[in-house]
Amino acid sequence: MSDGALAALTIALGLLDAGQNHCSTGCFAPSEAEGRLSFSVGQASVDGADVGTEVYFRRTIGRDYGPFGIAYGLSATEDGAFWAGIGPLYEIPIGEAFYAELHLMPGIYVQGDGPDLGGPLEFRSGIEIGYEANGVRYGLSYDHRSNNEFYDTNPGLETLQFRVSISR
Repeated sequence: MSDGALAALTIALGLLDAGQNHCSTGCFAPSEAEGRLSFSVGQASVDGADVGTEVYFRRTIGRDYGPFGIAYGLSATEDGAFWAGIGPLYEIPIGEAFYAELHLMPGIYVQGDGPDLGGPLEFRSGIEIGYEANGVRYGLSYDHRSNNEFYDTNPGLETLQFRVSISR
C-alpha cells in the first residue's frame, strides 16, 4: 500500500463517522471504552526484503474520543531496532464477531542494527482484520512505517503479523 494511504483512510473514515454518528453528543466527546492489551509477532520487510521478526506490544487506553480510540505501543525487532508511539484507532464492526481496525501512530524509531529508515520520527499506520470470541481477539495485521519523506531516506518498513488482544 502506498505511503500514507492507510493513515489517510483512518482519519477520513473516522471523521466521516464522527460527523454522521457522534456530533449530536459532541463530535469528539470522551466516552468509556473497552481497554485491550495486545501482543503480536510477525515478519518485517523493507522494499520486499525480509529483515527479521518483530514483536509488538500495544495497549488501548479504555477511552474513546468520538469514533477514535487511542493506543500506545512498543515494538522490537530481532536485530535490535525499536519503535514506540501513540495515536488514534478506528474500528469497523463486521457482523457480530468480526472487525476491521485502522490505526495511525506517530512514534520514535531507534535503529539499533536494524534497517535505516531515515530518521527517528516514523509513522506507523495499518489495518487489522480479526475475529473476537469470549473477549479475546485474534487478528491478522499489516503495518507500514515511514517518515512521510521528512528525511532524505524513506524506504518504508512493512510488518505482517498475528495479533492476540485481551480485554483488560
